[in-house]
Amino acid sequence: MWSRWVISLGFALIALAWCLAKEPASVPVAETVANSKAVAKDKDDSAKELFSGKVVIVQDALKRRGVKAFDEFKSLVALETDDGELIPIVPDWRGRAFYQDERLRDRRVDLVGTRRKAAPYLQVLMIFVFDEMGARQYMDYWCDICSIPMYEIKPCDCCQAENRLRTQPQELPAFVKKKVSK
Repeated sequence: MWSRWVISLGFALIALAWCLAKEPASVPVAETVANSKAVAKDKDDSAKELFSGKVVIVQDALKRRGVKAFDEFKSLVALETDDGELIPIVPDWRGRAFYQDERLRDRRVDLVGTRRKAAPYLQVLMIFVFDEMGARQYMDYWCDICSIPMYEIKPCDCCQAENRLRTQPQELPAFVKKKVSK
């Protein structure tokens, strides 16, 4: 009795694996082309530019300009450019560092990033800070145990040890366009 149950279970598992491994039904070519055009249409072709200035709390920057802002702005950060423009920073995989780490605020930075049409936000791709001598340094967070970079303050994805802020000399990438001042 027991062996029949084991054999039945084995066949059921094999059938389940076979069903899961089957190829999906083919998609008509016209639908595939339409989907690829939709994907291409959504592709971000924004130029990767260099934005310079310092990252500040928006509420403080507005206060300096005589604009009263309530508590909703106390955690929002923006790049205050050399021209005085405030560009809010998206708190995504790279921009979150400015929301989490006070050491990155109120100091000179160069940010490689993009701005999309009709959206005032800056998506940060690379962060460069300046050391005491004025030299540009690439910045990330580093796990000394696993030797892997991370882009926000948190335990290491691998070993869960604490990471540290790391800076190292690095030139700007060749693909970066210098933002033209207005």
